[in-house]
Order: sequence, then C-alpha cells, then structure tokens
Amino acid sequence: MSLKNKFRTFFSVEDEYEYIEEHEQEQPELDIPSTPSRRDKKQNVVSLKSVQTTSKVVLCEPSSFNEAQEIADHIINRRSIVINLQRVDHNDARHIVDFLSGTVYALSGTIQKLGTKTFLCTPDNVDVSGNITEMLEEDIDKGW
Repeated sequence: MSLKNKFRTFFSVEDEYEYIEEHEQEQPELDIPSTPSRRDKKQNVVSLKSVQTTSKVVLCEPSSFNEAQEIADHIINRRSIVINLQRVDHNDARHIVDFLSGTVYALSGTIQKLGTKTFLCTPDNVDVSGNITEMLEEDIDKGW
C-alpha cells in the first residue's frame, strides 16, 4: 500500500461500517382526539348551585314530648334548630333535650343552651362560634 492509499483510507469519506436498517413496528393507533371535544369541556364545568347550599334554621316551640321526633327529623335533614321549651313542663323539657342530644350526638352535631329553656341544635355541617356564658351562670344558680 502506498502512502497515497493510506491517506485515502485514513481520510476516506466511505464508511467501512455495515448499516442494518431497522423497521419500526407499526403501533395501533389509539382513538384519542388531539383536542378535547366540546362534550368533554362540559363535563369539567361545576355548577355553582351545587357548591352553594342554602342553610335553614328552624324555630320550634313544642307543646309536648310527642313533637320531639319532628324536631329530630329536621336535624337529620341537616337543618339547624332553635328550640324554645317554655311551653313544655319541666319533665317533658328534660326528655326532649335528652332525646335531641342523642340525635345530635349520632350525627356528630352540637347542642348549645342559648338561654332559659332555649337551645340550639346544629348538624355537623354548621359551625357555631362564640358562647353565651352570662345567662348560663344565672341558670345554674336557679337549678335549671
């Protein structure tokens, strides 16, 4: 081999490597649209009516223990209730408060005394802040 041939092979443009041509396997096309359709966009919309639920406060003034079930149904339907027990005798008032305390406890709600023979029952979705302590101290002295 001459010096000229050595330079030619050294700086040669020709490759001495063997190329193997690989064919990619065709993958099945998935039926995914490139842009979301109008129908898909509607599914991502959240109605504000479903987010904003109206809260109700029910005022009750039972005349007997027989009305305690109706009051408990309001609590079960996630309504807050203010109960005035002034028209009920002392024993029935205690039974009503005991019955509603069990209902509120079962629903993880709260019951609070607002005043003399007046109570607030709320389900778990209602947060009540603050308290009424002055009136409670007076009622404890009276024995109620």
